[in-house]
Amino acid sequence: QVQLVESGGGLVQAGGSLRLSCAASGLSFSIYGMAWFRQAPGKEREFVAGITWNGRSTTYADSVKGRFTISRDNPKNTVYLQRNSLKPEDTAVYYCAKDRRAFYSGSVSGGSAAFDAWGQGTQVIVSS
Repeated sequence: QVQLVESGGGLVQAGGSLRLSCAASGLSFSIYGMAWFRQAPGKEREFVAGITWNGRSTTYADSVKGRFTISRDNPKNTVYLQRNSLKPEDTAVYYCAKDRRAFYSGSVSGGSAAFDAWGQGTQVIVSS
């Protein structure tokens, strides 16, 4: 059974940094793309960043480009989201997700239909 467990959320001041982690188990982690999504109060879940199975290609939402960095450590079965220059509008529950396509080298992004496993989410609050 696939399990994705996020960690690293919390309260941070605007302008600060925070790194989220997502530990995966129950799957061949190294052959699947991974992504981060977020859902703010009263809003729909939105794509934040994606990374291919081999880490060679990353994709970002326009709202986070230049501030967030997605990376992965395949031997550790973990994907990360480094977030810098945080803004109050980054406040949300952050979820990691597994792409359903093995060895997919296209852009890991877009709608949630491409992802077939999700973590429980980790809350991030950015205070102004």
